[in-house]
Amino acid sequence: MVRQLVSSGAVWESRYGYSRAVRVGRQVFVAGTISVGPDGAVLGKGDPYRQTVEALRIVERALQEAGGGLEDVVRTRMFVTDISRSEEYGRAHGEFFRGHRPAATMVEVSKLILPDAMVEVEVDAVLSARGGGRRPRARRAPPAESL
Repeated sequence: MVRQLVSSGAVWESRYGYSRAVRVGRQVFVAGTISVGPDGAVLGKGDPYRQTVEALRIVERALQEAGGGLEDVVRTRMFVTDISRSEEYGRAHGEFFRGHRPAATMVEVSKLILPDAMVEVEVDAVLSARGGGRRPRARRAPPAESL
């Protein structure tokens, strides 16, 4: 089975040996994703809602490059540093997934890879017959904001 690797261009990918996403057949697995800008700094410092939105935008781009979209997501996991702010993380998640509601998990962790990061999102997707029939997009340079 063909294995397609999707890179966002983040320095961590080559350094730590992982891909932003991996597609095998109709399945796409997106690695844990935080909200970072082109300079590697966390976007939305102190704002769990904005950080979740920015992370999900990066996830969405990875899914699109793998030939899918948010509608193909079947499971999300959010690792958060302050569960008492779950409404803010959840509101952002709902804006992206309310229409098809994947299985979701939110777990509090003590810290993430960058000190200002408050949320890390990972997703699993199964491409629909429509999506699974599409050919993966040709590789192009990732958007600057998707470190």
